[in-house]
Amino acid sequence: MFQRFHEMKERDESGFTLIELLVVILIIAILAAIAIPVFLRQREKGWVAQSQSALKNAATAAESFATGNNGSYTGMTTGSLTTEGYNAPPNVTVTIPTVSASAYCLQAVHSLLGTNAWATSRYSSSAGQPQTGACP
Repeated sequence: MFQRFHEMKERDESGFTLIELLVVILIIAILAAIAIPVFLRQREKGWVAQSQSALKNAATAAESFATGNNGSYTGMTTGSLTTEGYNAPPNVTVTIPTVSASAYCLQAVHSLLGTNAWATSRYSSSAGQPQTGACP
């Protein structure tokens, strides 16, 4: 083997050895193993942001509903949110599990998040910001 290597060197044959190619492939595989999970995590963060945005838009529609209903949230449905200008984004389902005359809780579920902790988010009128989990 060494004799063949020396013969190639003497003939000025250039090229990559099998070991060099394997090392390069190994380095590329290690970089891909690091980059792919990071990329997938960024997609999940985008889906979470989409759910939170849907909740904030639905909350704005809920406040508009209350303005036209003398400050009361009674009778608010997802249909009334649509009437107030809320458009549901794809893959996000917003529901209203809790509503009273003075408060409400909106819940959003993103279908692409699966069992992720942020798959279900809630927006309570008392908290004023999206939070993890279902409405109490």
